[in-house]
Amino acid sequence: MPIRITPLIDVVFILLVFFMLTTRLLPVDYLELGNNTDSRGTATGEPLPELVINANGTVLWQGNDYTLDQLIPALANAGITEANIRAAAQARLASFTQTLSALDSNGIQAHWKRDPDDS
Repeated sequence: MPIRITPLIDVVFILLVFFMLTTRLLPVDYLELGNNTDSRGTATGEPLPELVINANGTVLWQGNDYTLDQLIPALANAGITEANIRAAAQARLASFTQTLSALDSNGIQAHWKRDPDDS
């Protein structure tokens, strides 16, 4: 009597769906974007400036809100080539992506780590 394989395939697909739904591929609370700090020591001077993306899409830097069109020239005039980015709890993903793309296309290296207080 031959073995009927149809029920076995059903079981495999059910197991596959179960594991796909219950497994996370990446940690949700931490995302590292090009954070190469090997070349920097602890005595290199001032810390990197922090940019905070607000819920309305503006970026807070040194106590002032900037649109992207205002932020890029302000960072360039200050001679900043690297910055830390932090998103506010209600900030949209589109705002984060636009800010990251604008910084990258203007030669400013961005480092981002999700703030555990924002979860």
